[in-house]
Amino acid sequence: MTNTTHFGYKTVTEEEKVHKVAEVFHSVAAKYDVMNDLMSAGMHRLWKAFTIGQAAIRPGFKVLDIAGGTGDLAKAFAKRAGPTGEVWLTDINESMLRVGRDRVLNTGISTPTLLCDAEKLPFPDNYFDRVSVAFGLRNMTHKDVALSEMRRVLKPGGKLLVLEFSKVCEQLKKPYDVYSFSVLPWLGKKIANDAESYRYLAESIRMHPDQDTLKQMMQDAGLSRVQYFNLTAGVAALHTGIKL
Repeated sequence: MTNTTHFGYKTVTEEEKVHKVAEVFHSVAAKYDVMNDLMSAGMHRLWKAFTIGQAAIRPGFKVLDIAGGTGDLAKAFAKRAGPTGEVWLTDINESMLRVGRDRVLNTGISTPTLLCDAEKLPFPDNYFDRVSVAFGLRNMTHKDVALSEMRRVLKPGGKLLVLEFSKVCEQLKKPYDVYSFSVLPWLGKKIANDAESYRYLAESIRMHPDQDTLKQMMQDAGLSRVQYFNLTAGVAALHTGIKL
């Protein structure tokens, strides 16, 4: 029997989702920063800055950035971890990883990059001081498996940081929906000639677990002291948890 899952609002097989998500990010890789600016009205830069602050990277830290996109977090983490640290930029999508790798290198930072699946991380147990995933968890087929893998590779005392679009407060829901389902695909068509990928991204946000559900999922994965911070009235949220 074939297992099914969601691709936006559509029900597809798990294998189909993997291919469809890959197609989306192959399509948007070159315009990824523009896409994030459109989806967040530029606020994603402030949310990432908050995440970097909460990560509290120190010299010598080992850090894993999953679904690293254009390398914004990896660049900042590498600067803070310094020459004695080890910061890995990873992504499951080759197009995204190439964009991220090149942008990190263009700032004069050399850090290892790896094409890998967050559900099957190729790292040993208890290796990293910090693991981060920004705007990537909602695209994963088995989020529970991915969260368990992230916990596995953390050292005892290490912290997981999950930055993701989330459930907006009730007062903003109607205008946010109008923007997401009418304005955003239109902008996607105009700027990237790809309305469908932007429509999927808006749908994927609505299908992603809300703040309290994700908090429980992180606890179920074995993380402790799980908390979340609503950002811009819940348009995004940063969840953090510790491996004890």
